[in-house]
Amino acid sequence: MRYLEADYQGNEILTGKKGALGLIALNRPRVLNSLSQDMVMDFGKALDAFEAERDVAAVLVTGEGERGLCAGGDIRMFYESGKAGDGKASHFLKAEYRLNARIAGFKKPYVVVMDGITMGGGVGISSHGSHRIVTETTKLAMPETAIGFFPDIGATWLLSRAPGELGTWMGLTGEAVNGADAITAGFADWYVPPDRVAELLERIAALPAPALGQSIASTIRDYTVDGPKGIFSEGRDMIDHCFAFDTVEEIIAALEREKGDLATRTLAAMRAKSPTSLKVTLRMLRAARASRDLETCLEREFAGTLQVVKVPDFYEGIRAAIIDKDRNPKWAPATLEDVAPESVEAFFAARDERLFG
Repeated sequence: MRYLEADYQGNEILTGKKGALGLIALNRPRVLNSLSQDMVMDFGKALDAFEAERDVAAVLVTGEGERGLCAGGDIRMFYESGKAGDGKASHFLKAEYRLNARIAGFKKPYVVVMDGITMGGGVGISSHGSHRIVTETTKLAMPETAIGFFPDIGATWLLSRAPGELGTWMGLTGEAVNGADAITAGFADWYVPPDRVAELLERIAALPAPALGQSIASTIRDYTVDGPKGIFSEGRDMIDHCFAFDTVEEIIAALEREKGDLATRTLAAMRAKSPTSLKVTLRMLRAARASRDLETCLEREFAGTLQVVKVPDFYEGIRAAIIDKDRNPKWAPATLEDVAPESVEAFFAARDERLFG
């Protein structure tokens, strides 16, 4: 949403300045600002430029349109690239993951407004930032298990560091959470009423450059309130109990023993997901929990993506979600019991192609 008026330049990535604030806006509102490779590259160039400019003290990231910050990467391109074997999907993911690491290491305050749909790659360009604002419209999710994929963009690092087993629940179910839950899980920092966001950003932009970096957090706090309660306020104990296991089968069995609407809905959500993706995701999350840094998790995720395009669930999931839109994927294998250990192991095989170093 356009909160600040400025002299924006660009096409799918708009940039501008207001006061000492560098502005980056995702500009593909018709497709919920889904990321293309050009957008990822231009985003990185904008960060490089703003980091080098002495008169820019902080960066603000927003999404154009009324529906959300960013729905993720362009999964239709992934589908077509995988079918063609042209390597475009791999090139995109490599650039995107490097951008995620760039955001996490950005040397100036990185302020992002996570309005509306913030999913997949949208989480990657927001939750790795330093100053993350949510509103009553925020719907945050890592829904990859629904398309035969697994949480990527460094999400295994973020999910594995959520309190208790909240991240395990988010990663396996792919369910969307509201702004308050995003804060609870460590994906965001502050809840600001939507009718006060513009005023807040105008105030930040008016801060003098020498004080901007030091004053952003206290300025945001002046506008922060407690958001409406979400799923985690209701179901934290159930989630921590049922998702503490290290196999998907044990998690399912624990959910079957539980009573209550959330457990029932969670069980239904997991049974609709790719069995292979569930097993790969849980192993990714447990490996991330033992990892030393974000880059290690990104390397592991990237290696896994090289296997994703070789398995049928990836194509079937995208077919059901965006090609035919019948929302009725036929997973192969169709049950957890039929997922061979070696098919999971293939996602963790060492690869020659790397992101870093």
